[in-house]
Amino acid sequence: MTFSCRHCASPVSLTLVDLGHAPPSNAYINAEAANSAELTFPLRVGVCENCWLVQTEDFTERERLFAADYAYFSSTSTSWLAHARRYCETAIERFGLSAESYVIEIGSNDGYLLQYMKQAGVPCLGVEPTASTAAAARAADIEVVEAFFGVQLARKLVEHRRADLVLANNVYAHVPDIIDFTQGLAHLLTPEGVISLEFPHLLNLIRDCQFDTIYHEHYSYLSLLAVDRIFKACGLRLFDVERLPTHGGSLRVWGCLEGATHIQTEAVRAGLAEERAAGLDRAEGYAQFQSQTDSRKNAFLRFLLKAHNEGRRVAGYGAAAKGNTLLNYAGVKPDLMPFVCDAAPSKQGKLLPGSHIPIRPPEALDQNPPDYLVIFPWNIADEIERQLTHLKRYGTQFITSDIAEN
Repeated sequence: MTFSCRHCASPVSLTLVDLGHAPPSNAYINAEAANSAELTFPLRVGVCENCWLVQTEDFTERERLFAADYAYFSSTSTSWLAHARRYCETAIERFGLSAESYVIEIGSNDGYLLQYMKQAGVPCLGVEPTASTAAAARAADIEVVEAFFGVQLARKLVEHRRADLVLANNVYAHVPDIIDFTQGLAHLLTPEGVISLEFPHLLNLIRDCQFDTIYHEHYSYLSLLAVDRIFKACGLRLFDVERLPTHGGSLRVWGCLEGATHIQTEAVRAGLAEERAAGLDRAEGYAQFQSQTDSRKNAFLRFLLKAHNEGRRVAGYGAAAKGNTLLNYAGVKPDLMPFVCDAAPSKQGKLLPGSHIPIRPPEALDQNPPDYLVIFPWNIADEIERQLTHLKRYGTQFITSDIAEN
């Protein structure tokens, strides 16, 4: 594997993991198209040994991955809504946001976050490329520009007004041209404006073998080391970083223009030092990930085969990208997992990409309670288990994909 780094253009030849071929993880299939040919692409991740950006080898364009009927709606998760509300309350208080301020969210999805800015009386704008989620935001009376973001769009937006806060939560990893995107963020800012980005932390991905968070929609797997370099290359600097429990361990970074007066906190220096100590600036820090991934995948498959041989019923919950990565890499089909339930109406009645496992509404679990329910979005497993706790009276056991290793 050799390709050019999307940040520094250096040759990338160090492989983090090769997950074979897979379809785009959110390309859910209509039942009538189940017998049609399905596009799959190599799912390989490399490590740039110059700037230490971990990234996919690109085989498909963003327009295919984030199509008009993109099925992920952020408001489906109550815990995610609570996280968004807390974020808005914190940002408003910390930076004194008011009716005189202006907030732009890149990747605003269905308005899950900006609704709280709007309720607080802070003027705001969403930027969202997918038509289905943008329409949901507009239905909530949130102004949305339906487009992919970069420098070109930023230049148009600042003709109206520059932003005091630009946020892009769980978007940065989804960006194919990370330099154009970051330069666009910088272009939007007032002189003392701030940028806020949340993204899953590469350190946790490596430590906890979170290989199921790898899919084509995630172009980059971000460390503080890599983001610090990218910001500097675009006239920005990090001045604070927070650790979050979301998505199995995330970072929230705060940035500003190089000449702004925001003082850098000790948390930035400590975070960079921790990553160096963990080997994220050395090839050996990435050397064991493939073997760990294969061990976890094989253990999950052994569990399914054992349950099948014993006549136990296994169902899944959460038609999430995490589950699709795992199911496709393990080669799981409906014989081992007859159905997966999901609360999102946009997914119900369709089939999971690759595995072609049917997606049913949660009520299907009451009609046919399984012996085991595999929760694929393990980052919100507690929330899901609370919602479905009544299944325990049927003997259903709630598990996650690493059950066989526990």
